Amino acid sequence: MTLLITAFAAIFSTILWYTKPKSVMQLGTLCLIYWGASLMWLVDAVVEYIELGAAYFTPAVSDMLNDAFLGLSVVALGLIIWLVRVLVRDPKGTVHDRILK
Repeated sequence: MTLLITAFAAIFSTILWYTKPKSVMQLGTLCLIYWGASLMWLVDAVVEYIELGAAYFTPAVSDMLNDAFLGLSVVALGLIIWLVRVLVRDPKGTVHDRILK
């Protein structure tokens, strides 16, 4: 579930980046965060499949629920990291203008 959730987030953010390549919102960074997380979960899934074999494809419901919460947490953390980066870089100068007022 973690791989699936982060892969969907990576695909969605890539589509957003591809439709707006000159965006000042640094969507490329968000894409890299999610594709990195997807790659990490892919390696984790391969290693777990090597260890468990066919049992990998029949997880318990509680394991699936825990993985879903972990995947959503990773997506939320990626959004928070991206948001902090955008606020620190302040591409439109909005935060700078608000602080000076």
